[in-house]
Amino acid sequence: PSMLYTWLSTIAGGVVVLCVSLKIFLPYFWKDLIYFLRQKRSKATVKKWTSNGILSIIDLFTQRAEKIPCKAFLIYEGTVYTYQAVDRRSNRVAQVFLHYGNLKKGDTVALLMGNGPDFIHVWFGLAKLGFIVAFLNINIHSRSLLHCINTCAAKALVIGEDCLGAIDKEIIFHLLENNVAVWLMSTSSPFQHVHTLPDKLHKVSDDPVPSHLRAVTDTRNTALYIFTSGSTGFPKAAIITHLRTLVASLAFTQCGADSQDIMYVTLPLYHVSASLLGISGCIQLGATCVLKKKFSASQFWNDCRKYNVTMFLYIGELCRYLCNHPCKEEDRVHQVRIALGNGIRPSVWKEFLMRFGPIKIFEFYGSTEGNIFFLNYTNKIGAVGRAGTFSKFLHSFELLKYDVWKQELIKDENGGCKKAPIGNPGLLVVQVTKNAPFSGYVGNKEASEKKLLRNVFVEGDMYVDTGDLLVMDEDGFLYFTDRVGDTFRWKGENVATLEVAEIIGMMDFVQEVNVYGVSIKGYEGRTGMAAIVLKRHFAFNGERLYKHVVDFLPSYAQPRFVRIMDVMQITATFKHQKMQLVNEGFNPEIISEPLYFMHESAHSYIPLTREIYQKVISGEIRL
Repeated sequence: PSMLYTWLSTIAGGVVVLCVSLKIFLPYFWKDLIYFLRQKRSKATVKKWTSNGILSIIDLFTQRAEKIPCKAFLIYEGTVYTYQAVDRRSNRVAQVFLHYGNLKKGDTVALLMGNGPDFIHVWFGLAKLGFIVAFLNINIHSRSLLHCINTCAAKALVIGEDCLGAIDKEIIFHLLENNVAVWLMSTSSPFQHVHTLPDKLHKVSDDPVPSHLRAVTDTRNTALYIFTSGSTGFPKAAIITHLRTLVASLAFTQCGADSQDIMYVTLPLYHVSASLLGISGCIQLGATCVLKKKFSASQFWNDCRKYNVTMFLYIGELCRYLCNHPCKEEDRVHQVRIALGNGIRPSVWKEFLMRFGPIKIFEFYGSTEGNIFFLNYTNKIGAVGRAGTFSKFLHSFELLKYDVWKQELIKDENGGCKKAPIGNPGLLVVQVTKNAPFSGYVGNKEASEKKLLRNVFVEGDMYVDTGDLLVMDEDGFLYFTDRVGDTFRWKGENVATLEVAEIIGMMDFVQEVNVYGVSIKGYEGRTGMAAIVLKRHFAFNGERLYKHVVDFLPSYAQPRFVRIMDVMQITATFKHQKMQLVNEGFNPEIISEPLYFMHESAHSYIPLTREIYQKVISGEIRL
């Protein structure tokens, strides 16, 4: 017994020493291990699905509809749609296109529809016929719309009733002349030769269409086309494979979600977050989705309380809008425990938690066309992910030295790329492998090829250029710094717009800020400018802002110009638009809104008059 006691004591002591050592030298070991095991389990889940004949998200949905037919799948404007109801309704859509559509398996059908159950009915119905579905941004018009339809070679276009008013009749005629069938989610059409869908749904059966029509032979086949934002030209159609939809559906599982959770989706369904992480995520979990037509800060928490929401998706500035909304006593009265998304700034993150309670925020990094997904599973404020203890088994990526002024990689004397040191921004590149393929863009080989870097470290290797600058700290946490095109160079130094915006956003009179660089003749690079939306009942204070930026920012990063705006222009996914602001510059002849100039002698931002503007561009006032 004494030897047994000694043996057990030795083991116990060793365990204690091991735990203490891990706590000191590898403080995130256990969280890294749990995340790694969840990732492995997710891969095993996908493998199990495919071995059991589940090769697409539609296969998974029909299985859920059989197992939990009466469970609420969607809640929209108070109406509940069960898994069975959505299944049957989408069957009717499939039957209509089977009988009236004159399309074949593998054809592409474009969707121009706002949020609502019909978006999902049509998406699933088309997928049940083996069509590739292209999600179109409902804010695009005329040339951009035609470009998107042509790019993905769509044979048909389905237009939501709420989008019909934004479509010019010339566009409709052009589509018809080019043999693109047009369908309206309306019982009547103002155009000849244009089909209507709702009236035909009652004329067909809700029986399933033959399963061989949707049968997927390879998970690497295309399921969807989802368009990028088009910030650098016309939108590009990213190829989304069936495998990608299945993998994306498991994102909320990584956050600890289960079938009892209720998800709130306010983002547009044509966006990858809402459709793949949101709708597909609910299907995978067997959970319920509360779908909103459009995000509303004033209704957000009321909806969460009304429907017992436990998790939601965010993107861009959404969380800031919630923080900017007037405080209420019941701000912490809700059941939300998980928020998954990307683009929340550290200052907003802290304010959000202080105001709305201990919600676990899972910030992630990813892109529509990308081949990597980082998740901040430790909930560390500010980080977009982590290169943890086991990351080498999950990802193959590097941060490379990058010259933001020349907009090119910094290479060694042999032409090889150089890795960015710890703590310094680097261009994120991700190796293309069997487990991390790059599908590229449909109809745009040039853009697809442009995203690839070859022979980065060794002959024959290939990496995806994400176009994003990230920083890794000593603990392995990754932080988003800027888009390559957003970071600018002034006085020989790189200026990260998000960092400057974070500092200016600390001022009590600033509600929202967008930082960008503007060109001035005779100067190399671009100097900083900040567009600011003021809080209600607050006035701009040039002296205080001057002192603040001087105290907190190096001289080269201090914005020389300020523009006061009533409303900040954003994309449909709550990201700041910069290009128009950059193009307008700081010319008071063009801009009617108040402009301010950083005047060092006055120790203040003073009104930018036409006289000061002329002195700046003539070089009389040196910056």
